[in-house]
Amino acid sequence: MQTNLIAGLVVLIVLVGGIFLFSNNNSEDTSMVKEDEVMVDKKDSMAEEAPTIKTDAMMKGEEGAMMEKKGSYEVYSAEKLSLAQSGDVVLFFRASWCPTCRGLDSDIRSHVGDIPDGVTILDVDYDTSTDLKKKYGVTYQHTLVQVDASGNQIIKWTGSPTLALLLENIK
Repeated sequence: MQTNLIAGLVVLIVLVGGIFLFSNNNSEDTSMVKEDEVMVDKKDSMAEEAPTIKTDAMMKGEEGAMMEKKGSYEVYSAEKLSLAQSGDVVLFFRASWCPTCRGLDSDIRSHVGDIPDGVTILDVDYDTSTDLKKKYGVTYQHTLVQVDASGNQIIKWTGSPTLALLLENIK
């Protein structure tokens, strides 16, 4: 009887220890997470901001190798508008409390490897970007605005529920 009790306790301790180790190895607070051959640089696991996306090619930095550069999904900053000189830039006015915004954000993140070369999607915080909302006439969240390198609006639309539909609207 005592032998069975000791054996049961040993098994229980091993299981609990294994679960603890497994959960620590897979925790969300790591600084780099691999998602579909793309490295996502997470600032804060609890933050609602979109991560800066870095492709494997950008992360490897292999000398002399011609590496394919993918498009990206990044947090907005004014200097990133210059990326429109050699590609397409789309501002995604997103609110953390908006269910349709969360849906598109999730779809973009899970298909980030499908963003074509030269396409940059910039995550704009709808709640704090008052000047940008005025500039582009954005009156509600889940609005997308394609801009040129000077920040001039090319096209504005709302409601793309998926990355694929977002990409179809780019001019």
